[in-house]
Amino acid sequence: MPLVHLTDLISKPDNTYAIGAFNVSDMEMAMGAIKAAEELHAPLILQIAEGRLRYSPLDLLGPVMIAAAKKCSMPTAVHLDHGSTMETIKLALDLGFTSVMFDGSKYPLDENIARTQEVVKLAKSYGADVEGEIGRVGGAEGDYKSVDVLVTSVEEAKRFAEESGIDAMAVAIGTAHGNYKETPKLRIDRLKEIHAAVKTPLVLHGGTGLTEEDFRTCFANGIQKINIATASYDASAAKIKEVAAANPQAKYFDFSDAIVQGTYENVKKHMHIFGLEQKA
Repeated sequence: MPLVHLTDLISKPDNTYAIGAFNVSDMEMAMGAIKAAEELHAPLILQIAEGRLRYSPLDLLGPVMIAAAKKCSMPTAVHLDHGSTMETIKLALDLGFTSVMFDGSKYPLDENIARTQEVVKLAKSYGADVEGEIGRVGGAEGDYKSVDVLVTSVEEAKRFAEESGIDAMAVAIGTAHGNYKETPKLRIDRLKEIHAAVKTPLVLHGGTGLTEEDFRTCFANGIQKINIATASYDASAAKIKEVAAANPQAKYFDFSDAIVQGTYENVKKHMHIFGLEQKA
């Protein structure tokens, strides 16, 4: 099946489900995610964050992600998560990624808008979509330094959406990247206000560790894309440990299969929660 665009998946306003965007760092994780999507007849977004590229160089992993998405029988987009440099963003576009995220949330609003506009101009020349971020999602993404949550303001979200030209907007409502050290306090009131003020599809980062009720409340109030990374990495690591404990003589390919299975189980679980079964 041909690759699809991010906007093909999230531009259909429907508050009964959200598209899952699953970070992968190798061929096995991509295989596991695709297995889940095909089994559930669910749309899929495969993505990799720039902060993970020290472990999975984009020039090597990117073509694997593109090939895997094309092989998948369900609609699949390939996305660069948390792009921070034009060099990486351009490489992703050259490789055929159908969308890129530019994370300018560390900059003042005017600079975030200006830098995001540059990315939008570049991406549109490739026919690709762009996700931006306003506010600060807490925790740390990959090798990036941990930051505190800065909840997105309605006024800044509205201006950012209108002036940047983005196709999707990540907002900060109390979530954090990585594993939570304490129970997150989601600002659903703020999410409702932002959703009422902007037309741009909204994205939730920091999905690992939220409850099923949290997820459903988020997509019932405007979230159309939910990112899951740490949960898949943790599930794969747990499956590897399980295999090693059960069989001290386990070989390389036993662990390779474990990564596929761990990712598959985690993606399938979240797809069920996100309401994605039979939505392809």
